[in-house]
Amino acid sequence: MHNLDLTLSDISKIEGKAGCDIKIRDGLVKEVKFSIAEFKRFYTQAIRGKDIAALPQLTARICGTCSNAHLLCAIKACENILGIKVSQQTLLLRQLLNFGLIIRDHALHLYIFVLPDFFGRDSILDFKEDDGPEHKFLHDAFAVKSAGNHLSIAVGGRSVHAPYPMVGGFTRLPDKAELIKCLQELKGIRSRVIDLVKLFLEKDKTLVRNNLQFAALLDESYSFLDGEIYHTDGKEAPEKYGDNLKYVSIPYSHASGFRFRGKTFMTGALARLNLGKEKLHKKSKQSLGPILDIFPSQNIYHNNLAQAIEILHSIDSAADIIENLDIKEEKQLPITRKAGEGVGVIEAPRGILYYRLAIDGTGRIIKGQIVVPTGQNQIGIEESIRVYLENNLEKLNDREILEKEIESIVRAYDPCMSCASHFLKIRYS
Repeated sequence: MHNLDLTLSDISKIEGKAGCDIKIRDGLVKEVKFSIAEFKRFYTQAIRGKDIAALPQLTARICGTCSNAHLLCAIKACENILGIKVSQQTLLLRQLLNFGLIIRDHALHLYIFVLPDFFGRDSILDFKEDDGPEHKFLHDAFAVKSAGNHLSIAVGGRSVHAPYPMVGGFTRLPDKAELIKCLQELKGIRSRVIDLVKLFLEKDKTLVRNNLQFAALLDESYSFLDGEIYHTDGKEAPEKYGDNLKYVSIPYSHASGFRFRGKTFMTGALARLNLGKEKLHKKSKQSLGPILDIFPSQNIYHNNLAQAIEILHSIDSAADIIENLDIKEEKQLPITRKAGEGVGVIEAPRGILYYRLAIDGTGRIIKGQIVVPTGQNQIGIEESIRVYLENNLEKLNDREILEKEIESIVRAYDPCMSCASHFLKIRYS
């Protein structure tokens, strides 16, 4: 019978640090401990006493990868508390900023972190310029990431920690000429992204999680920034989302775990496609055709394919907005400070991002709750590793294969450890 003690001390090609301890005795998986190893950062304590106008730029610093998601979610929470209703132009510009983030961030994960596995390379830096497919996808990686960066810069002022979006609007509006340049760049990468979709359709692995629950914020335009919470059993108002999240203490991890409606669930691109594929941009759906028949899927690796599809959707949606947007001068709406509580919910690249804030009469934060996607997926990641081990005990004699497979499972969720510590180490003991 198989006995194994395995420690992965540093999982590669993810954002941050995490670890996994595995113990198998007599062919039975006795222990799987997936732990987020980033040091606790106490950012919900750090925002106490801060003014509501300063909060979005402060919480944007939680993450250097998807800072603009934190920025937009904090702005939404603050505006909900104060009853601020911004213009349609502001909403569209925020969508553009977020589409730039989705394009750039999904491209980082898929091209830089996942793609080397498909070509048997340790890193994209090892790709060979004289190899046709490797050459192509290496250059595609930089072209797609660049387009996402440039869109975020044009709208927000920087690709990360954007300075222009604020509570009540924008401190500076984008130049339409710059947006037109972005439009041409977006059109130029579209065929590259379709090639990426086809590559993941062909090469992605399979790990089916039967009965896995899903949750996502969706509206009719798949904007990532508005709508209702759709889940496997129905839908609800976003303000109710936190009421159905149950905190789970994980003593060996620096991040909080969560269950939704008492069940292990997944949030992120796979959840969004499973629950809302019909809401994708019509041009994207035409180009994807029968590929979308894969969804809904219980294969956690299809989170990669779903991200590639979302890049295409973001390109087509952003192009539509730019082509039809007539930018008009407008001032940032004034902030009238008052006591209250409110919620902000958006879809970050990795899944649902949830803010609940309470402020006093002077507009200062009394308390805050910030729940990030990776914390919500943490229990599911651990359970997925367990399922894989239970189904592949015959591979236990080859630790190199085992470690690579476990890393790829973690990577499929595209976790962000820096946000979650509020990813990977495997230790054999």
